Amino acid sequence: MNVSANRVVTLTYRLTNHVTGETIEETNETNPLVFLYGVGSMIPDFEANLSGLNAGSAFDFSIAAAQAYGEPMEEEIVMIPKNVFHDESGKFDEAFFQVGTLVPMSDGQGHQMRGRILEITEEVVKMDFNHPLAGTDLRFEGNILEVREATAEELDHGHAHGPHGHQH
Repeated sequence: MNVSANRVVTLTYRLTNHVTGETIEETNETNPLVFLYGVGSMIPDFEANLSGLNAGSAFDFSIAAAQAYGEPMEEEIVMIPKNVFHDESGKFDEAFFQVGTLVPMSDGQGHQMRGRILEITEEVVKMDFNHPLAGTDLRFEGNILEVREATAEELDHGHAHGPHGHQH
């Protein structure tokens, strides 16, 4: 069975920075990536490069930053008043909020996002809400472990329920 729409794909991969070779993320057979192919949950070029492969197939491809997570956008770097981060007692937790920390946030509509602290001044916290891999050319190397038809429940939910059933 080959990788195509509405099939659950189980695979292992090593993701590296295509330019530097630095490993970004790696999965293995104990903890593989399992996803429902063709529902838009993965980078489109990632899916396109897997299309038609079978269980046992190896893959090795690169995706340019623009087709992966895009280039960093200046408008995603924002200054937030420091008092937004004060705790119930009105204090700023300097032990938690440090340059480089990823902070979970939500916008006015309740959408969840994560921002990296770039700078902290007396008045503001400068944060970057670009995807952490924005501007990075990616290389994926791996193996397809299994391809199976999605269950009706998986299709209804729009995601895979793991290699052997429901796993939320």
